[in-house]
Amino acid sequence: MFIGEFHHNLDIKGRIAIPSKFRSKLSEGAVITRGLDNCLTLYPKKVWLELAEKLSTLSIVKANSRAFARFMLSGAMDVDLDGQGRIIIPEYLREYANTIKKIVIVGLFDKIEIWAEERWIKYKASTEKNSNEIAEKLGEIEGI
Repeated sequence: MFIGEFHHNLDIKGRIAIPSKFRSKLSEGAVITRGLDNCLTLYPKKVWLELAEKLSTLSIVKANSRAFARFMLSGAMDVDLDGQGRIIIPEYLREYANTIKKIVIVGLFDKIEIWAEERWIKYKASTEKNSNEIAEKLGEIEGI
């Protein structure tokens, strides 16, 4: 599973080093796409295929279903780790997430989010400030 928060720099060619503890889970390929909250999401190929299958079953007659499937699928790109454990983030995704130099890689169990550091700091501060309220709203989930 992917857990933890890692601060890295994007190099001049648009590459980021994936934390070494995450690399084996991406060895069979990965897909990067637009994420929610203006971050990027990196999925192991197997997890991505499961998600894409679910997206393909959304109703085509509902505008929100079409919009969300387009959002996720049209932005997706296959990526592979190079010999140094890096991936290249396509320019259009770097622009979407405003990843210029400093980035944060966040493990979220079965996927990875990639954030512009400034956005991540603001998002995390807001979430931490409201964590009690968020937890209370999610109270119906057993074990939390």
